[in-house]
Amino acid sequence: MTESPVTAPSAPIDAVYSMIVVSNRLPVDYVEGPDGETLWRTSPGGLVTALEPVMKQSDGAWIGWAGVADREFDPFENDGISIVPVPLSAAELEDYYEGFSNDTLWPLYHDVIAPPTYHREWWDAYVRVNRRFAEAAARAADVGAVVWVQDYQLQLVPQMLREVRPDLVIGFFNHIPFPAYGIYSQLPWRRQVLAGLLGADVIGFQRAADAGNFSRAVRRLFGYATRGTIIEVPDADGEVRRVVARHFPISIDTESFEELAARPEVQARAKEIREGLGNPKTIMLGVDRLDYTKGIRHRIKAFGELIRDGRLSVEDAVLVQVASPSRERVETYRQLRDEIELQVGRLNGDYSTLSHQAVSYLHHGYPREEMAALYLAADVMLVTALRDGMNLVAKEFVACTGDNDGVLVLSEFAGAADELKQAILVNPHDIEGLKDAIIEAASMPKRERARRMRALRRRVREYDVARWSASFLDTLTGSASVVPGVPDSLDSALSRLADTDRLLVALDFDGTIAPHVDRPEEARALDGARAGILSLLALPDTRIAFVSGRALESLAEVSEAPDGVLLTGSHGIELRLGASEVELDLLSHELDNLGELSRMLGALTDGVDGAWLERKPAGLALHTRLMPPAAGAALQTKVRTDVEAALPDLTVRGGKNVVEFAVRAGNKGDALLRLKQHTGATAVFYAGDDETDEDAFAVLGDGDVGVKIGRGKTLAGHRVRGPEEIVEVLERLSAKRSGRP
Repeated sequence: MTESPVTAPSAPIDAVYSMIVVSNRLPVDYVEGPDGETLWRTSPGGLVTALEPVMKQSDGAWIGWAGVADREFDPFENDGISIVPVPLSAAELEDYYEGFSNDTLWPLYHDVIAPPTYHREWWDAYVRVNRRFAEAAARAADVGAVVWVQDYQLQLVPQMLREVRPDLVIGFFNHIPFPAYGIYSQLPWRRQVLAGLLGADVIGFQRAADAGNFSRAVRRLFGYATRGTIIEVPDADGEVRRVVARHFPISIDTESFEELAARPEVQARAKEIREGLGNPKTIMLGVDRLDYTKGIRHRIKAFGELIRDGRLSVEDAVLVQVASPSRERVETYRQLRDEIELQVGRLNGDYSTLSHQAVSYLHHGYPREEMAALYLAADVMLVTALRDGMNLVAKEFVACTGDNDGVLVLSEFAGAADELKQAILVNPHDIEGLKDAIIEAASMPKRERARRMRALRRRVREYDVARWSASFLDTLTGSASVVPGVPDSLDSALSRLADTDRLLVALDFDGTIAPHVDRPEEARALDGARAGILSLLALPDTRIAFVSGRALESLAEVSEAPDGVLLTGSHGIELRLGASEVELDLLSHELDNLGELSRMLGALTDGVDGAWLERKPAGLALHTRLMPPAAGAALQTKVRTDVEAALPDLTVRGGKNVVEFAVRAGNKGDALLRLKQHTGATAVFYAGDDETDEDAFAVLGDGDVGVKIGRGKTLAGHRVRGPEEIVEVLERLSAKRSGRP
C-alpha cells in the first residue's frame, strides 16, 4: 500500500460526476504524516479493484467516510478518482456504525447467530447519517448520472436520493446475506428499510436465496407484485416502476492473485512457513475476520477432537488460524476473542509437543503478499462460516493454488458454495460431519485434488471481480455492449448451458429469428435459424419453443414451425404444447371489453395512413411501423390515453412501433415459466428483441442465458446485433451440446 500527499482538487468542490460510488468507507485511508501533513493510503480490497477502471473511464467520484472521526476534508483527487469525504462524529460512529449497523443489522442479517440489539437512538443516527450520504451524492451527481450505493450501512440512501433526484439511475448492492422473512420481520423499522432499498433501480445480492428473501419480504409488507427478479413499485401518481432484485455473486481480482502467487519471493516465503511449522504432512488454514459468523470455534473444536481421537496427530497436521482484529470496541467481539483464545490455549496445552504446535493462532492482519504465501503453504483451506454473504477467502485460496494441489472445505452457508461446487461442502454445525470432511480433505488422492481444483480455478477465473461489476452495471444501465459475432462471455455461457440435463431453447420470432418486415404476414425465419433449430431439435433432452406476441394462428402460419416446436401466442395467453392446444375461453365481461376496444380503435385509426390493427383472440395491437416516427408516436399516445380512460382494466404494453391492448393479462415471463415447467427443463436459453421480452428475461434463473437482440435497456445478460448473429449463437449452442468441435 502506498502513501502519498493529498493532491489539490482538480475540479471545484461543487463539481458533478456521471458515475458515483457511495460506500461507508472511502477507497483511501487517512494517514497523518511525520510532520502532521495529510497523507492518503489506497485501501486494499476487491471492491476498489473492481470499480477503479470504471471510475476512471467515466469521470467518477467516490463518496464515503475518511476513517477518522470529527474531521472534515475537502474533496480531492487520488490516482485519477475524485474523492468526496463525508464527515462523521465520534457519537455517530458509536450509534450509526457500531450500534445500528453492527449490533442490530449485522446479527439480524446473519440469521441471529448473536442476538440483535434494538435502540431507537441508534435508528435515529442511522437515518441521519444515511441522509448525509444521500445529500452528498445528490450534490455530486450530474443529470442522469449512475449512482451505485454499497452495503447494509446505507440502505436508506436509494429512496432518499430518488426523492430529491428522480433523474438518477440508482443501484444498490448488499454484500452480506438478506435473511428470511421470519427473521427480518423482527426489525422494528422493517418497512422503512425495505422502502429505502426500493428506491434503487437494481438491488443486487450475493445469492439467489437472498434476492428471494428480499422479494418475499416486499410482498408480505407492501403487497407489491413480483415476477421473477422484477418488483413492481407504484409511485404517488399511480405509475409503476420496475425494480430488479437479483443476485450478482461478487468475486476477486483473480489475475492479480495468480500473479502474486507466482512470484519467486512469495513461493520462497511459502516454503519458509512450512519449515517454520515443522514441515508437517498437512497444513490446514483458516483465515477470517474475528467474527462470530465465521465458525472459528466450530473449526477449532472439530480439529481438536480429531487430535484427541488419534485420527490426526500434531506431528502430521497443524491448524494455522489467522483471525484479524474486528470491531474490538463491541462487547460481543471482545467476548468472542476471549473464548477463542481460551479454546486455542487449552488445545495447545493438551496436545502440542516441544517441536509441534497443534494450533498456530495469529490475531492480526497481514499484507496480501504474506496471505498469498500462506495460501501456497496450505494443503487444506477450512471455510466454516455459519452464515456468509460470499467469503472471498475461499476464492483467494483457489486463485493462489496454481499447482492444483490443494483442497477447499467450504461451508454450505457461505455464498461461495453456490459457485464452488467442487469443494467439500459441509454443515459446520455438524461437528462429526465437519471432522469427516477434514479427514477426507487431508487424505484425498493427488489426482482427485487436482481434478477438483482445476474446476474451481476455472470458475474463479471466469467469474472474476471485473465480470461482477460489469454484470451489475450492465443490468443497471441496460448498456451491455453490442459487438459483432458472439462475444466471449456469451460463448462461455453457451458452453455451460450445453452441459445441462434438459435444455429449453425459447425464442421470440419477429426481430429475433425473423427480420422485421413492413408486412408482418410476410415475415419468415432466416434459413440459418431454421437449420439451427432443426439441429437442436435432433438432440436428446432439448426442446424448442417460439414465444411471440402474435396471435397463435398467425405465429403458426409465418413460423412454419417444425414438428416438436412448442408455440405460445398473444404473450402467453395462447399455448400449443405438442399435439394439444390450450383453448382461450373469454368471459362475458372480457368479450364486452374486447368489443368496445375494437370499436374505439377502429374509430381512432380510421383513415390514418400507415396505421393498421392486428386482431388477437384477447386483444388488439396498433402498429405504426409504416408511419413517420413522430406521427406514429403521437397516434400511439392519443390512442393509449383515450383507451385507458375508457377501459381502465385492460392490460397495455408498448413495443417497437406498436401498442397492444388485451382484455386478459399475459406476458412472456409467465409463458416461459409455464414452458419450463411443461418441459422439465434444468436450464433455459431465451432470445428476444422487444420490450415485451424483458418479462421473459426477468424470470431467468441462475444457470439460464438471456440474449437481447439490438440496442435498448435490457435485463438480459448478453447482447448481439441482429437475427443474423442469433443464427451463429444457435449453431454454436447446437455444436457444444452435441459435442462437435
